[in-house]
Parts: sequence; structure tokens; C-alpha cells
Amino acid sequence: MPEVDVPGHSMAAIVAYPELSCTEGADKYRVISGEKFMDWPGPVALSDNTLCPANEKIYPFLDKVFTELAELFPFGYIHVGGDECAKNFWEKSEAVKQLMQKEGLKTMEEVQSYFEKRVEKIVESKGKKVIGWDEILEGGLAPNAAVMSWRGIAGGIAAAKLGHQVVMSPTTFVYLDFMQGDALLEPPVYATLRLSTTYSFEPVPDGVDPALVKGGQGNLWTEQVYNTRHLQYMLWPRSLAIAECLWSPKAKKDWNSFAKRTEANFARMDVEQVKYARSMFDPIFTPKKDNNANDSLSIQLSTEVAGLDIYYSFDNSNPDGFYPKYTAPLSVPKDASMLKVITYRDGKPLGRQTDMPIAELKKRAGLKN
Repeated sequence: MPEVDVPGHSMAAIVAYPELSCTEGADKYRVISGEKFMDWPGPVALSDNTLCPANEKIYPFLDKVFTELAELFPFGYIHVGGDECAKNFWEKSEAVKQLMQKEGLKTMEEVQSYFEKRVEKIVESKGKKVIGWDEILEGGLAPNAAVMSWRGIAGGIAAAKLGHQVVMSPTTFVYLDFMQGDALLEPPVYATLRLSTTYSFEPVPDGVDPALVKGGQGNLWTEQVYNTRHLQYMLWPRSLAIAECLWSPKAKKDWNSFAKRTEANFARMDVEQVKYARSMFDPIFTPKKDNNANDSLSIQLSTEVAGLDIYYSFDNSNPDGFYPKYTAPLSVPKDASMLKVITYRDGKPLGRQTDMPIAELKKRAGLKN
């Protein structure tokens, strides 16, 4: 299924055709190559990367684009995006203000809805159906559009209750560009999504007509994925969890069974030399204020996978199976600066050793150093 993400995410089109913008000076824009162009939350655009819904030139332009796209892709849907459309430049545009007055539009979300409804007619004229990200709900959904819910599952639920078909693709469960374990060990991204959380994904929420849920999708956005080996690392094993969530009945899902089968698949990946994450074996740190001890630090350790032993040290040496075994929340010895932790099974190391600064644990617990 092809996607042309409009009206936001359109800087490349505007650089080629500045007349498609609402903003004066768009002819000076350049294609973004990693520079910051948006402030979050919001979004608030630093440069206007949106097509102008009040500019009649954009609709024949999009008609041409979708005509060519429809000929290239036999699939019945075309994805029109609709997400992360910053509207701060629209708010300054006299053309957009005139459009709002002419069409009786009260909000910028209704302006985008006006745009989406016109785009839907263009796409449908090519014999295709429209699907877009859940922002296309805002301001009123185009009559026949399907919704891909990415900001959690709420957008999918809302669209289904309006009778629209949905695809569940929530950040909270299936965003494969998120870190898979502790930020100390992972290529840095802005959020973490552990394998067990992905496995808890339920694509058909309670109260939603299953006939309206077309399926689900895992997303691996690659602006912070640097090569093919890194891509493999982000895909596996979480893609296995997504597949089982989408293809297995909820009643038959079992985390412990899945974890064992995933570990068996690691052996196959080793033979095929596929890179994957072993984060499911890594220790999980849960630091808390110990209010019974003058707000000192209490550290809980756990693992996603059952049956692992956790060994630790506070003395800057590297722990193994002869070191203290974790059995209860830890207090930090005086002058300790580092907690080193590793997991074992049957006397053999299984997870990665994690060297956790005490200062980082205090920060996570909301304590001052």
C-alpha cells in the first residue's frame, strides 16, 4: 500500500513547487536533511511543510500524483497520511482565513478536514479507497475513509464507532523504532517498548465491532536506524510478537509460551546470521524513594522472562554467578556510585551486563543527588 503523506510532511513537494504553499518565501526552502524543523509537543512548524488547502493549484497537482500512483499499485487503498500537520502557518495565512469564511470552517482541524474530503474524492476517482492516520478524524472524517490509529488505540475506537474501517498501529504497542530495553544499552530514541508490552497488544479493543478492524501494523520509522544490521536488530524479536497478536486468538496467547518459542527462534536467527535484540533477558530497574529511610533510594530488579537469576555488585567489579543474588529490593551502600547487574539461567549468563550509575537511578526516582 503506497502512502503520499499530505497536507503535512510535504517539504519535498514544496521545494519543487513553491506555489503549493500558503507561505511567502517558500521558494527559498530546501529539502530537510536532518535539521530540526518542528517543535514538540504541538506540532509547531519552524518551516511551513504543509500544502495549502486554500490554494486551488494543489488539487490538480494531487490528481496527477494519485493518477500515477493508482496505475503503479494494484492494491485497493492509497494512504494519504494526514498526520503531524502543523497549522501555525495556516493560522497566519490570509488565503486560509478567506477559505474558512467561504466554507464556514471554524477551526484549523476543520480546514484539514475540508482538505481531506477533497483528497478522498480525488483518490476515489481513481478507483481506490482512502486510508489515513487518525488525525484525519479531527474536524470531521471523510465519508468513506478508513483510519490507521497510531496515537494509541483511541482513534481507531472512535472511527469504528462511526462505522469506519480501522487498522490498529498504536505507538503504545507496535512502534518498532522505540528502544527495546534500558536506555543505557540501546541506540538512543525517545521512548522504550519492551517485547512483553508488544505481546500484550490486542488489535480488537473491547466494544469495537471486529468486522471493522481490518488488522494491525507494526511501524519501523528509519530516521534513527542507520544501516541494515540496525534495522534487523529493531525488527526482531518484536515482529514475532506483532505477528502472533494479529494471527492468534486472544484466548490462546500465553507470554511464557511465546518467550520460550522466541528463544528457540534465536537459534535459527543465529544460523541465518540475522541480528536481533536479546533485551528480553536483560534486568529491569525500578528505583523508588524509600520514604521510611529519609527518602533514600530503594531499587527493585526484575526480568521480562521467568526463571532468571539476577546477580549484582556495588563495588565496580563485574558480577557473575558467584556474586550476591537479588532476592529483595536493594539499598545503596554508602559511597557506591555504580550498580552492575547481570542475569543467569542454569549457571550461565543470559542477559547483557548493565552498568547503572546510582546518579541515574536517583534521577529516575526523582531524588536529588
